[in-house]
Amino acid sequence: MSKGIGKLLQIGIAKETVRGTAESTATYWLQTDEFNVLEKDERVINEQTLGVIEASQGEDIARQWAEVTYKAPIGDKHFALILLGVLGSLSTGDNADSDASIKDHTITVAQSAQHQAISLFKNDPLAGQDYKHALGCIESLEINYEQGKYLEYSVTFKAKKGATATLTPSNTTENRFLPQHVVFKMASAQSGLTAASATVIKSLKLKIESNLEPDWVLGSVAPADFLNKQLAISGELEAIWDSEATIKTPSLAGTKKALRLDMINTDVTIGSAANPQVRIDLHKCVFSEHSTPVKLHDIMIESAQFTAHYDTTDSKMITAVVTNAVASY
Repeated sequence: MSKGIGKLLQIGIAKETVRGTAESTATYWLQTDEFNVLEKDERVINEQTLGVIEASQGEDIARQWAEVTYKAPIGDKHFALILLGVLGSLSTGDNADSDASIKDHTITVAQSAQHQAISLFKNDPLAGQDYKHALGCIESLEINYEQGKYLEYSVTFKAKKGATATLTPSNTTENRFLPQHVVFKMASAQSGLTAASATVIKSLKLKIESNLEPDWVLGSVAPADFLNKQLAISGELEAIWDSEATIKTPSLAGTKKALRLDMINTDVTIGSAANPQVRIDLHKCVFSEHSTPVKLHDIMIESAQFTAHYDTTDSKMITAVVTNAVASY
């Protein structure tokens, strides 16, 4: 065993072919800012009477699982798999680019309690032992659109207890996104977002929660599955305060708005003339908690929270499209 810093460790992900069975290798090795793999258990305490006053006689493990969290820049290749994991359904089609290798991957909500499972891999040269975790299911995903840094996301998985493995990471080359690559739009309906003018904002956070629940069964210390329940999406944004009409008025009136969060890396060309892109459309949102705190010597900033709802007209709450050179997932 050797000593070192966290930059020496790596985490990888792969789409599971058989749910609950870990893949042998990672499809994507991620460049994370931080991560944590926490092995967890629940124990039964033996505290029955024994004729003495000491509190307990021992304990036994009744349940075991793992929780994996990490923060990483959004990459144009692996992030489609993360969106598939939290939303559950993905279809791939040709992009309009003349190069047939450029694809559009459309991710929507699967009406199922079993969204895509992802195998998780931990390469640890310091401890000298690698691990892989089967049945990685996303509990929450938070996307941060901030100034002065790569656009990032934070994700929390629940998974089975780690099994020992021997791993050889192969770093994935991806295109990333910067604040200048973000375009934010609002419209009365999702169908109007493409034609809508961009709205200038300073920051935005989007959170997707799957309300994950472990399926504990008799005969095993491991969960049989992790089942997602109702999908909830919320967020908050900040903008320069210059007009009540843009955010405050619809917030106070409870007006429903479609939102588009578009990341287009125009600095990079893929195929003939396409750009790496991650576009997230929320079909029906309602603003709330609008605030414009007054600071005498600062520029006025407004903030608001929003909640996404299922749109019965579009039969959707959220649609994401990732454009890249990956043939399939």
